[in-house]
Amino acid sequence: MPALCRDCLTRFETGARCPACGRPRVVTHDELFDLSIAHMDCDAFYASVEKRDRPELAHKPVIIGGGRRGVVSTACYIARIRGVRSAMPMFKALALCPDAVVLKPRMDLYAEVSRAIRAMMTELTPAVEPLSLDEAFLDLSGTARLHGEPPAVMLARLVRRMQTELGVTGSIGLSHNKFLAKLASDMDKPHGFSVIGRAETLDFLADQPVRAIWGVGEAGQEALTRAGIHRFADLRRWEKSALEARFGAMGTRLWHLARGEDARRVAPDAAPKSISNETTFGEDIDDPEILDGHLWRMAEKVADRAKAKGLAGRVVTLKLKQADFRLLTRRQALRDATQLADRLYRTARQLFDTVPGGQAYRLLGVGLSDLCPAGEAERSGDLLDPQAARRGQAERAADTIRARFGRDAILKGRSLR
Repeated sequence: MPALCRDCLTRFETGARCPACGRPRVVTHDELFDLSIAHMDCDAFYASVEKRDRPELAHKPVIIGGGRRGVVSTACYIARIRGVRSAMPMFKALALCPDAVVLKPRMDLYAEVSRAIRAMMTELTPAVEPLSLDEAFLDLSGTARLHGEPPAVMLARLVRRMQTELGVTGSIGLSHNKFLAKLASDMDKPHGFSVIGRAETLDFLADQPVRAIWGVGEAGQEALTRAGIHRFADLRRWEKSALEARFGAMGTRLWHLARGEDARRVAPDAAPKSISNETTFGEDIDDPEILDGHLWRMAEKVADRAKAKGLAGRVVTLKLKQADFRLLTRRQALRDATQLADRLYRTARQLFDTVPGGQAYRLLGVGLSDLCPAGEAERSGDLLDPQAARRGQAERAADTIRARFGRDAILKGRSLR
């Protein structure tokens, strides 16, 4: 059976240890050198970067996040053993791991390391599809002749370079499509390398829980549970037409995934699906004036990002989290796509006004989705708001002044609330 030493990259036949260096970090699989779709996921990325820069934290639990009222961005594996998870409220994380070292995120630094990892990936293949700062799909089909080695060897070399040159580790999932590659990358973290071959796909999936399906949220999981679908074997017993009747377009996807089928290509230039910004408050806020100021700032940040990317959107989303952690979301489809902060704010404000008053909130966010090129924005104007065009012109003029003299050259009064 083909085998590969992940430390010295020696290829050999089956063995518990590498015959060249004697180390046990060996990956073995019948199809090891025949597969070319991979998912690379950094291991506790933010925490790993911080431990790299602060060696004294190497053996301590580290949590990246806000104050006690924030949420966990990520946690190192020492903290995860104690039960700390991403998106967990900080007060719960600190109750589970009171001796944790809590650090504020340094996003500029993480983005810099991410760019270096991306450069290493693109040396292997132009078909790299980033999912976030710390994970990406790679398609190495047809690259063996270029590099003189099969994809598995190149992937092992990639994570070795990441560790030696950047001080961070990653886990590799290798398979014959994106769905299975992502499943595989979670099988042996941290610093893992797992393979799911074509021949074993159906047997492997049979006992896997359907919660492993990436992109199916809590509501989707509940719908599957109500239908008696807990594992892929349950899903496979359904006819395709029955799944489509019950779950719509998602039913078609479920039918194919149950059989390990995923025709999506690795798309290097995949466009973002949404742009959003949110903030968690240090204390619950129930003052409408203060909330309104935060609403404007969130809308302005989303608009700035949309403008920087040359995008506009047709759906505005308002996100609120109450003091008891209940999450409220409201959405409004627009007649025309927009990238203007004024339009975003006014729409989000209308959505906010539909929420019962007198509530205190710990989090507020604004999002823009159903994205399109900026050239498709603001085409027909707003007949119900004849001043909208004038405000839009004023915003564009303010953008020009800020680009020349800095962001603080012009401030809205409501941004000071």
